[in-house]
Amino acid sequence: MQLSQALAAASALGLPRLDAQLLLLHVLGRAPNDRAWLLAHDNDVLSAEAQERFLALAQRRAGGEPLAYLTGVKEFYGLTLQVDARVLDPRPDTETLVEWALECLTGQPTPRVIDLGTGSGAIALALKHARPDAQVSAVDASADALAVARANAQRLGLDVTFLLDNWLAGLEGRFDLIVSNPPYIAEGDPHLAALGHEPRQALTAGRDGLDDIRTIVAQAPAHLQPGGWLLLEHGWDQADAVRGLLTSAGLHSVQSRADLAGIERCSGACRP
Repeated sequence: MQLSQALAAASALGLPRLDAQLLLLHVLGRAPNDRAWLLAHDNDVLSAEAQERFLALAQRRAGGEPLAYLTGVKEFYGLTLQVDARVLDPRPDTETLVEWALECLTGQPTPRVIDLGTGSGAIALALKHARPDAQVSAVDASADALAVARANAQRLGLDVTFLLDNWLAGLEGRFDLIVSNPPYIAEGDPHLAALGHEPRQALTAGRDGLDDIRTIVAQAPAHLQPGGWLLLEHGWDQADAVRGLLTSAGLHSVQSRADLAGIERCSGACRP
């Protein structure tokens, strides 16, 4: 089977061309940005072993398994993270949260930052990479997720403190920034069927999807420095509800930020 025939076979399974190309590059041990090489070698013949591996991965992708789980890597805010089924597949929309967080830290020397529900470590590591002077901690209730995050931090050479805990419950001290991409999908949401390969506990939060956000907002004021910010990612239709929670908690400058699609994806506020 030639490379062009392999890509055609993946297309017949319903895979987008980009996904098929990235899987084929992965099987061939080439960099993800080497798509031009595929075009120049489309008549090259795959070995029987490579062909079998590629078609197996293509079938898994066609079954809804995230591309990042199949290749083992995901690009996030300029960093290459290792990911697997122990953590959520980091989304580009979450980069909106990182950009806002960095704005909030502008002009603050050695700020104290904590990322709640860190998963793969994506947010915490992106912030530490952009602000090496920041004291960054990251919390997760899953020991498996923390193992992934620690491995990413070690591989990237980024000094982040990782803690096994449930949000802010067991923590002491105050932070200049609390940031989180918590579970926010409602139990029974029809979109969950398409997310069956990802850890359920990192996706859902009660009947309306806001249980974990309520907990974080209730805990945060006692852990924020005066002028410190709490920033939260949430669902496409939850911005108004999250702003209401932030206001009720006595926080000020309540506002939301839109993602690349123009959807209000993040909301935040500061302690007066």
